[in-house]
Amino acid sequence: MIVSQASRIPLRADAARNLRRILTAAAEAFAEQGGDVAMEEVARRAGVGVGTLYRRFPDREALVVAVVRDSFQTLVDTMREAQQQEPRAWDALVRSMSHSQELRLSTPPSGPLAAPSRAALVADPVIRGLRDDFVEVLEQLVERAQAEGDLRDDVGAGDVAQLFALVVKAGRPGGGRGADLASGRALAVVLDGLRTGGRTTLPGRPLAPGDLARP
Repeated sequence: MIVSQASRIPLRADAARNLRRILTAAAEAFAEQGGDVAMEEVARRAGVGVGTLYRRFPDREALVVAVVRDSFQTLVDTMREAQQQEPRAWDALVRSMSHSQELRLSTPPSGPLAAPSRAALVADPVIRGLRDDFVEVLEQLVERAQAEGDLRDDVGAGDVAQLFALVVKAGRPGGGRGADLASGRALAVVLDGLRTGGRTTLPGRPLAPGDLARP
C-alpha cells in the first residue's frame, strides 16, 4: 500500500495511483535527462496537473528524494526476497542484480545533480537507512556465495556493488532494444568474471562498501 511521504498515512486509491504515476514518471525522466528535468515535464509524463505534482512535492529536492527512496526500497525488498527464496546465494545475487531498473534508479539521477538535490539525498535519514540495508544484504550474499564456492574469493561486496552500478549505466530507460541488449551483455560478462574460476589476478585488495564514494 502506498502511503503519504509526509504523514505515512495510507492514501486513497486515486491518490495512490497518482503518486505511483508521478514516481514512475520522475524516475524515468531523471534517468533519461538528469536531475534538472523540468517539473512540468514530470507532470506531463505522469498525466497529472502541475498543481497536483507541487501539492505532493513542493520542490525538485523533495521529488528527487522520494524517487530514490522508492527505488531503493524496491531494490532492498527484491534482494531480501531472493535471499529467502533462492537455494544458493549466487542465484540470489544474480536475481537481485538482474533488476537493473531499481538498481539504476536507487542511485542519484544521471548527469550533473544540483547541489540542493545532492545535499537532500545525503541528509535524508530514510535513504541512509535503506543504503545500510542494501549493504547488509549484499555483504551477506557475497559472503555466502564465497563460502559456497560460487563467487571468487578475491572480491568484496564493494567490488560487486561498483560493478553492477557500472553495468546498469550501459542501458537507459527508453533506450530501446539496443540499450537492453547492451545492458544484458555487460551483465553477463560481469557475472562470468565474478564466478569462481576467473584467471585474471586483480590489483590491490577487495573493496568494502565503505570504500565507495557516497553522493
